[in-house]
Amino acid sequence: MKLGILFSGRGSNLGALIDACADPDYPAEIVIAICNNPNASGIATAEKAGIPLQIINHREFESRDTFDAALDVTLKEAGVELVCNAGFMRILTDGFVSSWHNRQLNIHPSLLPAFKGLHVHERVLTAGVRISGASVHFVRAEMDEGPIIAQVAIPVELDDTPESLAERVLACEHELYPMAVRLVAEGKARVQGERVIIEGDPDMKAAPLFIPPLGK
Repeated sequence: MKLGILFSGRGSNLGALIDACADPDYPAEIVIAICNNPNASGIATAEKAGIPLQIINHREFESRDTFDAALDVTLKEAGVELVCNAGFMRILTDGFVSSWHNRQLNIHPSLLPAFKGLHVHERVLTAGVRISGASVHFVRAEMDEGPIIAQVAIPVELDDTPESLAERVLACEHELYPMAVRLVAEGKARVQGERVIIEGDPDMKAAPLFIPPLGK
């Protein structure tokens, strides 16, 4: 499956997907990475890996619609079959989301539907919840909404800071995202109604939940 990665910052999940795609047995390849921030440190990650890279600066467009139209054209010209948001800090228009319905994924650093939006780890600690994590889901028009493919849960420690919690969640994201993309690329994750069904699950459960350490 041909992937298009959208990112805005350090590109750590981009790096995780690059590493996954380097395995000859992985069922996907990155055909383009698109960044809306010309100063993003993740640009160097794509360049080092030799991934085709396009910088489309949203500040150079008159509106969200024209920016999203440029994204759409670039992705389709590259032959992208699945769009992966990897720290892409833009709210996409309804038209773009509709164009890529059930063909666009996002990763979010919480156990959705809890703690949507920004400043997640600060809000988690303020709320005093005992478990946090990350989620990969199909994108819908509403922010951080959509059928969940997979989640990972980690305990919130008593001495956690937003920085320490973010670091542990991010390490889990780097395993979770490639796993979720694999499920989609292999045709094992499909949307039924607004839930994801995983092929081979006799109970027709929704998303798998993994408790770290992953792969242990």
